[in-house]
Amino acid sequence: MKVFKHLIIIILAITLSNCGDSIAKKNFGISTNATNNTIALNEELKLTIKNPKKLEIESVSYTLDGIDIKASTSLTDFKLGKHDIIATIKYDGDLETATQNVAIVNNVAPKVYGYEIINTYPHDITSYTQGLEFYNGELYESTGQKGESKLRKVNYKTGAVLKNVDLADNYFGEGLTVLNKSIYQLTWLSGKGFVYNVDTFERTSTFKFGKSQEGWGICNDGSILYKSDGTEKIWHINPETLVEDGNIQVYTNKGKIGKLNELEWIKGKIYANIYQKNGVVIINPKNGATEAVIDFSPLKERVTKHNGLDVLNGIAYNPETQTIFVTGKRWDKLFEVKIIEK
Repeated sequence: MKVFKHLIIIILAITLSNCGDSIAKKNFGISTNATNNTIALNEELKLTIKNPKKLEIESVSYTLDGIDIKASTSLTDFKLGKHDIIATIKYDGDLETATQNVAIVNNVAPKVYGYEIINTYPHDITSYTQGLEFYNGELYESTGQKGESKLRKVNYKTGAVLKNVDLADNYFGEGLTVLNKSIYQLTWLSGKGFVYNVDTFERTSTFKFGKSQEGWGICNDGSILYKSDGTEKIWHINPETLVEDGNIQVYTNKGKIGKLNELEWIKGKIYANIYQKNGVVIINPKNGATEAVIDFSPLKERVTKHNGLDVLNGIAYNPETQTIFVTGKRWDKLFEVKIIEK
């Protein structure tokens, strides 16, 4: 037993010694031309190695999020958001890595769009709207709050409920999207989503979230699912495996936009509600750039005032009319609008 204890002590001593060597091995750093570690899209990122000990460097290589880059790299084709730059330095027959964070922001300010109200329709004032989407001319809606969450198909012109499924009381419903005759519905904090047959509303499967953890909004481009989680990130989900396989970060020319909520795919762009802001941002799905913003806050003044009234949430594009429909949490109206590019 004493021999065993001595062996454990020796192993721990070696481990701690190695850890100490690893921590102490900080000969190099990375210097960039990014102001406050922030640089704009299309600018030239310039990197140099900090070498305070004047060690003889044999070679240096750089990666940005695992992609090989040069010491001077144009940021033309990179996604926006926070990234890790790693330098691998070879010196005196040894190797060391250094890491630096940098945020890539958009190089232009977002445009400001207006809107015109085309029609106003009735909407269930009790529905805490989380997701809204047209599919084959029918409007589908997902609502939230525990004990009130549901999945519905409604007649958007009359507000009549055509089909309804209530979620179990322990689930807080969130966004929805329809792809290949399947409805994908998120829940908020339970870490899972549900898949239903669009015709029967029969639940066919359940899927778990990955790194995103929370469920907020979801849309699709016909082949990929895009999911928000209440941060600045929009996650890509493979509809076959239901596994997250990457993300974009939504940024303006100033910084990130958080609390991305309900999502809608419209003509190659992602439209996103911003929670508690009564506005919508238009996002480039390739790099996360915020290309435009729409202020829908005046719409809230057009709905019936009551104690349960909450913020704008719910945006759906109808390909048949080529117009957008918006509503809010416990709003008694659904607005059909046309976006005006100023």
